[in-house]
Amino acid sequence: MREIVLDTETTGRDANLGDRIVEIGCVELLNQIPTGRTWHRYVNPERAMSEGAFQVHGLSDDFLADKPVFGAICDDFLAFVEGARLVIHNAPFDMGFIDMELERLGRPRWPAAQVLDTLMMARRKFPGAPASLDALCSRFGIDNARRTKHGALLDAELLAEVYIELIGGKQVDLGLAAPSLARGPLVAGAPAVARRPAPPRLTDAEREAHAAFLAGFKGETVWGDYLRAREAAE
Repeated sequence: MREIVLDTETTGRDANLGDRIVEIGCVELLNQIPTGRTWHRYVNPERAMSEGAFQVHGLSDDFLADKPVFGAICDDFLAFVEGARLVIHNAPFDMGFIDMELERLGRPRWPAAQVLDTLMMARRKFPGAPASLDALCSRFGIDNARRTKHGALLDAELLAEVYIELIGGKQVDLGLAAPSLARGPLVAGAPAVARRPAPPRLTDAEREAHAAFLAGFKGETVWGDYLRAREAAE
């Protein structure tokens, strides 16, 4: 299974009000293991950066002025993510911007069935607990000291580690599965452990009462035939 962990940075918070993508970062996973392949681009948004967004990611209008517009990188981006499931933290936000950019170019929206939201995963797994990327890095012991500012590729790399932890990819069964005695000892040459029978739970009086009860069935009945056959075999 091929997945792309994706993050974006933008000029603001609302694609419907004209905000645009300024950075995209992607990390490829194959069978939930990073392959080492990444895709990263800065994008000229063709509009001014909001002050709030600049404080988050530090990408200025001057820095982005000579970067390609989204239309110039769209084919390359779609070729990298083609056929993959997108793994995104707070997916409605990022996909709102990606779909808006695709629509501007007359391209179809990305299929919703091919998007996985790790924010929703984290909220289901840890209800009531903080579920931001920083909070999840802290929970799983992932070093995010480099994250002094938001950056699409760095955040995608951190999210890839968080996602693998969320699905238990590093510790599939935590070694808790009990070994079956039928498989033999865990260490070659080690003696098998003998299982002790459980102590009897009936008293002598209870056994005698049960024997007397069974004796009443030794007439010409199916049960009597069975008891006589068992006594003969013993």
